[in-house]
Amino acid sequence: MRIIAGDFKGRKLLAPKDGRIRPTTDRVKESIFSMIAPYLEDAVVIDLFSGTGNLGLEALSRGASRCWFGDKSRESMDLTRRNIALCKQEDRARTVLGDYKHVLENITEKADLIFLDPPYEQDLIQECFRLITELDLMNDGGIIVVEHSADKPLEDRLFGYAKIKERTYGTITVNIYSKDLEETFQ
Repeated sequence: MRIIAGDFKGRKLLAPKDGRIRPTTDRVKESIFSMIAPYLEDAVVIDLFSGTGNLGLEALSRGASRCWFGDKSRESMDLTRRNIALCKQEDRARTVLGDYKHVLENITEKADLIFLDPPYEQDLIQECFRLITELDLMNDGGIIVVEHSADKPLEDRLFGYAKIKERTYGTITVNIYSKDLEETFQ
């Protein structure tokens, strides 16, 4: 596992020793970042369910200004913090240990980009969208990138957000959502 592009290009990240953490593969990560490139410059990012910090660190490498990393697993958060240190990004990274509710409730600024990559079997995506909306955590024009199992398709609209892109890579689907302006103004 490595940083693909940007200021930390080629930097190797620490990977989990077992299968409990499922980092986004380089192929899927490359595709995600080619789709979201226009949203990265000076962005505030949330890497919810951060695991290793792989996605948030890639965003920082490519021009995001700050990233909030959250995970409920102490092992995952330790791995994320160690990867942040490897990339020397302690000044641009904030970490919150706790479940997704605790993490979202403790973020003190609005985001431009949110990565949602929850454990596939827990069906947390809709609840995350509900909380993001309820807590008003997204700046206008921001996007939410969702990685999920391809056999569980997501709706075109979720809590005021519209699906703007969808790509499938084997058993994984990536959806990108943006605030649905039509729904917001009705």
